Amino acid sequence: MIQYEGTLYRPPSEANSLILQATIGCSWNECAFCGMYRGKRFRVRKLDELRVEIDGAREQLGARVRKVFLADGDALIAKTSYLQDVLALLRDAFPGLRRVSCYASPQALAIRTTEEMTALREAGLTQYYLGVESGHDAVLEDLRKGVDGAEMIRVARKAKDAGIKLSTMILLGAGGRDLSLAHARESARVISAIDPRFVSTLVMTPVEGTPLFDRALAGAYDDLTPLELTRELRTFVAHLDLSGAIFRSNHASNYLPLGGTLPKDRQAILAALDGVLAAPGDADFVPEHLRGL
Repeated sequence: MIQYEGTLYRPPSEANSLILQATIGCSWNECAFCGMYRGKRFRVRKLDELRVEIDGAREQLGARVRKVFLADGDALIAKTSYLQDVLALLRDAFPGLRRVSCYASPQALAIRTTEEMTALREAGLTQYYLGVESGHDAVLEDLRKGVDGAEMIRVARKAKDAGIKLSTMILLGAGGRDLSLAHARESARVISAIDPRFVSTLVMTPVEGTPLFDRALAGAYDDLTPLELTRELRTFVAHLDLSGAIFRSNHASNYLPLGGTLPKDRQAILAALDGVLAAPGDADFVPEHLRGL
């Protein structure tokens, strides 16, 4: 049916989706913390290859396919006409299709016009996953994201203007110990300016084969404690100003699985975090051996 090249990655919420590698690797592939695509050469796959795989998936899965995730790390960078052709194939193959989504790098959002993203939304590509990581310019530079906070807001707002649902991610611990709370406040400022539909937090973790891992080996990486990360998360949530977003910190890397809708559940989330900060000995942190990347 579908042939995958290399290790496959997708957001947790796409666990039940059909994964289609429209592109291989990541066109940016410079982020200091990310090792997902370093062993892959970026390229856009041939449409004929995808047509064969989509036909095979239709024969085996048919009406069961309700969601499709376009991998790998940066499918939005492909030409709009190409993505429209892929979306047309998916609509024809799966009559019950409800959503197509993809990762979107800031670089891809920068080159896509609002009109192009609107056309893609109308063709079925309705949700992007954007790794904001931080709103602090020094942290973004350290992470090698290739943009500052102002540019992150600008390109994300283009997608919002096109009617795209944005799912944004922030990396707890990305500012180290010295910039922890500044990173939290600036991240909240940038996320608030974007005003996405979904907000999630992950804990930055050194992965072998990345510059971050090399820094950790050299002793130049601050491994924040669960309590320090809780304080950072509390600061982030307290400074968010959103019109209505689903919030999650339940990624496998997190020590405290929390969730809710903001701003409605802000006080309940802050109260839970304050309880941990007041009595850390009673906190139900996820054990280290159960955490993942």
